[in-house]
Parts: sequence; C-alpha cells; structure tokens
Amino acid sequence: MKKYLIILAAASGMMLTACTTHYKLTNVSRTRILVDKTYDANPDAKAMAFLAPYKQKVDSIMGPVVGEVAHNMAASRPESDLSNLLPDIFIYMAKNYGEKPDFAVYNMGGIRSAFAKGKVTYGDVLDVAPFENKICFLTLTGEKVKELFAQIAKRGGEGVSKGVELVITKDGQLVSARLNGKEIDPSAKYRVTTIDYLAQGNDGLVAFKSATDLNSPQEDSNNARYVIRDYFQEMMKQGIVVDAKVEGRIVIK
Repeated sequence: MKKYLIILAAASGMMLTACTTHYKLTNVSRTRILVDKTYDANPDAKAMAFLAPYKQKVDSIMGPVVGEVAHNMAASRPESDLSNLLPDIFIYMAKNYGEKPDFAVYNMGGIRSAFAKGKVTYGDVLDVAPFENKICFLTLTGEKVKELFAQIAKRGGEGVSKGVELVITKDGQLVSARLNGKEIDPSAKYRVTTIDYLAQGNDGLVAFKSATDLNSPQEDSNNARYVIRDYFQEMMKQGIVVDAKVEGRIVIK
C-alpha cells in the first residue's frame, strides 16, 4: 500500500510539473499609435449612438465661448505670455474678494495647456487649469518675499504678476529683486495672491509656509479655472480681446 501511495504521489507531481509553463521575459518593444481623424472615416454606428448623449452633455459644458485671446499663448520658463497672464488675472480678480495684493505667483506646473489665438471656450480654460487649486491670499514679510523670489530663481522662473522684476543666473541664483520699481523692504509686509497648493509650500516655494493672515476660500467657485473663466467673461462683456506679452519680469543674466 505504501509503495502504491509513493508511486501515486510521484505521478501526481510529474503531472503538475507538466501542466506548468515557465515564462521568461526576453524582450520589450513599444510603438506609438496616433489617434487622429483617420479613425473618423468609418465610425462605428453603435458606438456613436451610445456616446451621443454624453457628447452632447460634455459639449454643452465645454463648448461655450468665454472670451478671446489676441495670439497663441503658451507657458515656458523663465517668462512667457501665458505665465504672465494668469497671475495678472489673479491680481485683477482680487477685487471680488476685497483684496489688494502687491503681487501674484502662479506655478508653471499648474499650467497644463495653451491658448490658441481667437475664441476661448470653457473647455480651453479647463485644459489650461485642470486642477482643484483655489485662489488664496496671504501676507509675507519682505525678508520672506526675498526668500520666495530666490526659490523662484532656483526653479528657473514661475509665473509672476506685473511689477515683479527678477534678475537670475542660468544656474538659478537670484541676482536682484524689485517690486513696482522699488527694492524689497525686509521689514515691510506684502500681500500676495496665489493658489492654495503653493501657499502650502509646494513646488519648492517653502517661503509661503511662513505666511500670515491667510484668506483661502474653499468653495468650488474659487477654483483657479473659474477665476480665469470669470475674468475672460468680464473682458468679453467689455469687448476686450485678452492680450499678454513677455516684458522682462524674469531676466536671466
């Protein structure tokens, strides 16, 4: 009986081994599949019918025109038209919060797309500012403002509002900093508007952690994309085509 059990166990082991396939990765390759209008030539009727009500809903939200820009705008370091426009928008819209900030900061990492010349839809705004970041206001001493500008220099530039004048080196050192034509007073207090993500000290801008008198509304209506949308709509009502340009806010020497 024992001999029979031993033979049975051995046979079972051989069967299990025979049923197991041992795979070994030998190569990895990849390719890029471009999804463009080529696939629109022969659309799947059932798929199109299924998507139709969803597309209509999305288009009704994303499609409305909220404003217009004078030319193509994209973000790049150390300074660009789009990275100038967004902090300028925050300065302008601060009136809706009873605030009068001295300057604004908007991070390059938060700018995820560009504006093309012409009409701007809400969908375009959402592409540029897709995150849940909200506008906020805070106070920094002049000493901390200098630290903040040094941290911006180290990152090679971020979006700063009109009136900020930074000279930085290629290796990210701050050479000089002025605000509205004046040197930064270390003992003075400066009101700043930015997004709550940066106010928490993220993206290397840790000087924001020393802020006081924080005004950070958390309702969805205060999301950056809504602030930007509302600005465009206000300009459109006034018949203004939104424009921005590079003007030497951050200069590398």
